[in-house]
Amino acid sequence: MSYLIGHYAELGWVALKALLLFAVAVVGLRLSQRRMLAELNVFDLVVTVAVGAIVGRTATSSTTSLATGAVALITLLVAHRIVTGLHRRGWLGGLLDRRPLILIVDGRLQPEGLGSAGLTRRDVYRMLRQSGEGDLAALQYVLYEDGGRLTMVRTDQQCGEAVRAGLAEAGIDTGR
Repeated sequence: MSYLIGHYAELGWVALKALLLFAVAVVGLRLSQRRMLAELNVFDLVVTVAVGAIVGRTATSSTTSLATGAVALITLLVAHRIVTGLHRRGWLGGLLDRRPLILIVDGRLQPEGLGSAGLTRRDVYRMLRQSGEGDLAALQYVLYEDGGRLTMVRTDQQCGEAVRAGLAEAGIDTGR
């Protein structure tokens, strides 16, 4: 029966550790850069998963102390803050960011972009419908951004600075 229920005396400590780790995680994430939760890149995702694993393991393990879990959490969040600062200063280059992928040029699907993104034609059609776009011929460019969003440039639309930067990053020269 102890395999199912465990030791009654420890259950209160497990609950207390879980609440305290939750508080440490909330405070740590609140102090982290806003971008960590807004749009995850590879490093952000790894840190987020690790935070969840540490909270879960520390809360339920009788051999892992609250101090151990809290130090591990704080270490990860500080490392994330340092890497984010280095990335913002450009010292990590494109290590954490992926360039946009070209899905559509002049109304035609680009097989290379679909393959690199791991998308099918049906996936792209669905995303276009969800974005309110139903006419491929009306699209000059469609980029698949790092966070899974689409940037669409219609044939009758002028490219602004942000869109031109994304197109250049994807390897498209707009000549403007």
